[in-house]
Amino acid sequence: MTPLAELVRPGATVAVGDGFGAPRGISAELSAAAAAAGGVRLILGWLPKPDAALDFSAFDEVVTVMPGWGLRDGVASGAVRFPPVRLSTIPALLHGAWRPDLLIASVVGAGRGFIFGSEISWQRAAIDAGAVVAGVLAHSRPRCDAGPALPPDQVIMVGESTAAPLALAPYRPGPEHAAIARRLAPLIPAGARLQVGPGPVATALLAELSVPVRIDSGMLPDPVVELAERGLLQENPTCTYLAGGPRLYAWADGRPLLRSIEYTHDIGRLSADRFFAVNTAIEIDHDGQVNVEGTAAAVLGGIGGHGDYATAGARSIGGLSIIAMTTAHGGRSTLVPTLSCPVSTPSHDVDMVVTEVGGVDLRGLSRPERRAALVDLWSRNRELPQHRSRAGHTDSL
Repeated sequence: MTPLAELVRPGATVAVGDGFGAPRGISAELSAAAAAAGGVRLILGWLPKPDAALDFSAFDEVVTVMPGWGLRDGVASGAVRFPPVRLSTIPALLHGAWRPDLLIASVVGAGRGFIFGSEISWQRAAIDAGAVVAGVLAHSRPRCDAGPALPPDQVIMVGESTAAPLALAPYRPGPEHAAIARRLAPLIPAGARLQVGPGPVATALLAELSVPVRIDSGMLPDPVVELAERGLLQENPTCTYLAGGPRLYAWADGRPLLRSIEYTHDIGRLSADRFFAVNTAIEIDHDGQVNVEGTAAAVLGGIGGHGDYATAGARSIGGLSIIAMTTAHGGRSTLVPTLSCPVSTPSHDVDMVVTEVGGVDLRGLSRPERRAALVDLWSRNRELPQHRSRAGHTDSL
């Protein structure tokens, strides 16, 4: 094994692979090497859980392509900064302003080379941009990389791990999520390509489906296994992250599922066939603009692939871009006059909005008509004080 101190140079830009299979066991050594070298910039991706061994103060700068979950405290303290980018633009960023010198990645042995384990994400883009690959050999990762293996001479081994990838606890949908799923399921035709991510709405929707579908998503959640067991999964799914637990990892092993974001988030590829994007939101404004990044008080997530998939769904002939969300959270309306954060996904990339009390089809509506339709939809929740005085509604799902 090569010590990281021999690879981390003064002033270097170091990228660390992300997801549930991120090489967390090397974090303390990386922090020490960066502190000793000086002037090191650290690039992070989506981290589902905090990494206490990663010392942000050891780096000259820490940036991330996807804040949220594991990086919330770092973002809140100012130790980690992030640009407003969606996942499809990250390869261009890595070939430009964020060009990395070194990529530290979890890899799995495959024949005479190495492949990625439970995620690929933007790591191939970092390699294509010229990054030297420092590999942590992960023995307990599924072999589901659909891409070519990295040749042995392209990977410098810096560590080894027998730990399983982190697991995402199963979501327990509530009655409101089940109600949303019952409205969503009839919108998805047999044979359609469907994008969903981990969450209670997706869990309820996949359980509600009664027709076979193809899954084409950024993150592949646990309930896809149940969909396959019910005979409703056509073809191997396409994804760039596994986002589940041991059951998903065992099912994924040996299946060619994982591809780089240059493929998974390619809007042209996605929109070329009937594509149904089902995404949620933190809040939506009266014009149909969506916020998925946070509240006025805290950053909760990043743009991620939300905009990519919404755009693809809206462009797809016969497909849809759907925002599926509850009308309230914590007793407050999720429909607001002004978003708490900048717009994550613009209103013109939203075809339908589906909630537990109904849904509206916004396609072809003028802006005043869209505003009226959304306010009318939320008025059906009589528990929201600002809507109790409204009576009646038009439509819909």
